[in-house]
Amino acid sequence: MKSVPKFISRSIGLLVLSILLLLTANAILAIVIFHQQFSGEASYNSSPYKYTQKIANHFTTTNNHYELDESYLEKIEADHVWGIIVDEKSQKVVWQTDNLPENIPQTYSLADISDLTLGYIKGYPTYTGEVDQDLLILGFPKTSYWKMMTPSWSYRFIANVPQILLVVLTVNIIVILFIYLWFSGRMVRSVVPLVEGIKNLPTGLHEKVREKGPLSEVAENINQTSKVLEEQEKQLSKKEAARADWIAGISHDIRTPLSMIVGYASQLTDRSSLSKQERGQAKIILTQSQKIKQLVDDLNLSSKLEYSMQPIHLAKVNILSLVRQVIVEFINNNLDEKYPIKWHYEEGLDRSTIEADQKLLQRAITNLVQNAIDHNPNGCTIDVAVKKDQENVRIMIEDNGVGVSDNQLTELNHASPTLLSQDAKLEQAHGLGLRIVRQIIEVHKGTIAFEENKQGGFSAIIIIPETQTG
Repeated sequence: MKSVPKFISRSIGLLVLSILLLLTANAILAIVIFHQQFSGEASYNSSPYKYTQKIANHFTTTNNHYELDESYLEKIEADHVWGIIVDEKSQKVVWQTDNLPENIPQTYSLADISDLTLGYIKGYPTYTGEVDQDLLILGFPKTSYWKMMTPSWSYRFIANVPQILLVVLTVNIIVILFIYLWFSGRMVRSVVPLVEGIKNLPTGLHEKVREKGPLSEVAENINQTSKVLEEQEKQLSKKEAARADWIAGISHDIRTPLSMIVGYASQLTDRSSLSKQERGQAKIILTQSQKIKQLVDDLNLSSKLEYSMQPIHLAKVNILSLVRQVIVEFINNNLDEKYPIKWHYEEGLDRSTIEADQKLLQRAITNLVQNAIDHNPNGCTIDVAVKKDQENVRIMIEDNGVGVSDNQLTELNHASPTLLSQDAKLEQAHGLGLRIVRQIIEVHKGTIAFEENKQGGFSAIIIIPETQTG
């Protein structure tokens, strides 16, 4: 179940990344808001302190009479801000705007000035500035600002703010992780049986998944799929068993009458009382009967290999001797001169051995050589080579004949080939003979590839692990 811990770790990583991105975004947003709030042009929307200071800087004094620049006077009136100047000595209002509310006092004590500096006058938030040592007071709309009258913070609290923020952040992260892990734990407990059920589907182990939890509907679908697959496997097993029994029965039933046909045909080919034409016909019967026998044997062997019914007798085999023996048998059986066999091998291979069933491997190489003969009626040169390929042995059998089509190569290399074709003379097609070859090589834990060679002919390349010594 490596996928489940990986899923959890990725989910936690995504959660942590999301938290970090959220905190970063919040920090950037806070910086932007504070920058907009406390910087830029002095307007009461940004900073009333800067606003008041800027207004204070644009007063002029003429004969103890204060005058505000006309543009700024229009500005504060447009902003619905009123203003007064309180004389330092008399503590009376010596200048005021035309929009001054009627309930605003005209005289201020030191206590009044202390209060308005921190807070309000008649509900108007006020901010102060200095004009020639007199006090400028600007009153802003009642709903423009909220002022803290008596702010007081413990020095220890201010000094420990970084640590406090870190603790709060840590607690928040722990709580978020706890909630996430609790929820994901419940989800994982629901997912694990589903994953196991899905993994078991192709293996044939059909265990029922518990239909409970938030994913009960998925579990129900998996159980239904498992039931369908189990039923299909039973039906397929019955069909395959019937096919194997049918092939074995046919092989057994054909063998006796076919032996009689081969025997009588062989006698007729040697009978001098028959005409030349009749002996030729008997020879054709003998040849085709032998091909039928070979085809039946191939079907039987292929079926046994497919269902692991063929006993395998593994032993250390000298690969060079085995391949050489196959070639010698072809030559000794009066091989037609139009099928010359060229034999190549690397030095030192006479000591190389593999774990193999000698008879089966001989059958595979024989099939490949016979395949080149059967499919090149006009003759071809057959090259057989044995080489060392790192820790493997490579056997290459190729011809310079007519070759095969691209579609046939694709079928031979990517599927369990069936019979590609059969002509009226019962000549064996590429499929069955090469299917047996592939099955034999796979039994020996090897690989085989079919290719078109540089001469346009057909190549078969076998790679089998060499026996390790030492």
